Amino acid sequence: MASDISVRTLRAGYGRTHVLNDINLEVGDGETIALLGTNGNGKSTLMKCIMGAVRPMHGSIEIRIDGVTLDCATLTTEQLVQHGVSLVPEGRHLFPKLSVLKNLMLGAYRDAARASINQSLEEVFDIFPILKERSTQAAGSMSGGEQQMLALGRALMARPKVLLVDEPSVGLAPIFVTRVMDQILELKRRANLTILIAEQNFPEAMRVADRGYVIVHGEIAGQGTREELSSSDVVKKFYFGE
Repeated sequence: MASDISVRTLRAGYGRTHVLNDINLEVGDGETIALLGTNGNGKSTLMKCIMGAVRPMHGSIEIRIDGVTLDCATLTTEQLVQHGVSLVPEGRHLFPKLSVLKNLMLGAYRDAARASINQSLEEVFDIFPILKERSTQAAGSMSGGEQQMLALGRALMARPKVLLVDEPSVGLAPIFVTRVMDQILELKRRANLTILIAEQNFPEAMRVADRGYVIVHGEIAGQGTREELSSSDVVKKFYFGE
């Protein structure tokens, strides 16, 4: 069934500091949307608002999953996870001393995922074969790219309907950035996910996204397809130095 995200006139921040100003954003059912912007422009704050970790000062955030509308401004992060929303956080936040397998198992947190752990594990290993090979290895001993794959696999273990991915390319070599983005595309194809990616790597993000939004100083400065954004003045200024 359908899953989508709707953000309307959102304002949010920390204490007296306003970070997001009148954000409007839509992620349709089955879409992969890129939230583009350089560091410090509000991408992660928006992700935290959607996950219920930061409360809006104004506006609304709604996620619709299987006919149920979730109010992200009032629900806790735990409640959103239980309904089928998963986040791959910036920096991955794995348990470095635990094995790959144990990190994956911790992803099957929500009630609906526990009954399908074996099936989910097979699906994760099919998409990320390296994780099966390294299943007994400590997560902290793997490369950055492999850890990002593990973080994605852990999120998939929750059997989500909506997946948020925050800065997947941070700290990765270019070859791993390409691989990780390819695997996000594969996740969408196999699991029919609705995906929002916060990312500063414009070419890689828009290679896998259906549409993108550019956020500058906490405001949406542009939106559109890859072709539309590539020719926009804001992208030329902030990404291509024109």
